[in-house]
Amino acid sequence: MQKQGFFFLLLLVFTLTSLVQKEAVTPVGTWTNADKQAKFEIYECGSKLCGKIAWMQEPTRNGKPKVDLNNPDESLKNRPIMGMVFMKNFEQDEKDKWDNGTIYDPQSGKTYSCYMKLLDKNKLEVKGYIGVSLIGRSQVWTRIQ
Repeated sequence: MQKQGFFFLLLLVFTLTSLVQKEAVTPVGTWTNADKQAKFEIYECGSKLCGKIAWMQEPTRNGKPKVDLNNPDESLKNRPIMGMVFMKNFEQDEKDKWDNGTIYDPQSGKTYSCYMKLLDKNKLEVKGYIGVSLIGRSQVWTRIQ
């Protein structure tokens, strides 16, 4: 009888562990910003997370793909913005936070330190900053996939 109880308890522990692991949420997926002008795909790149521009409401200018005109690197000014990897090197810092990454803003041509924090499974705070994270700009993105 004690063996049956032990095996039942062991089975219960494995089942609960499995359920908890299934509930683990990451920012991997497709997101949109508040004004829904673009969609971003966050994906695993090695042991870290990266992000690329997956869709833009206005991907062209004068019939040609929009390019990275504001980039300070002359050799990158002709690269298309669509498909651009603009978020790099995010490492999980806490259960729901990925830090030590960078985010590139093609509108300004500037790169900022950045972190991502899941507010819930479908809301992601993305904060770019210079120096310390107390000062910077945040956006809340919504998961679409």
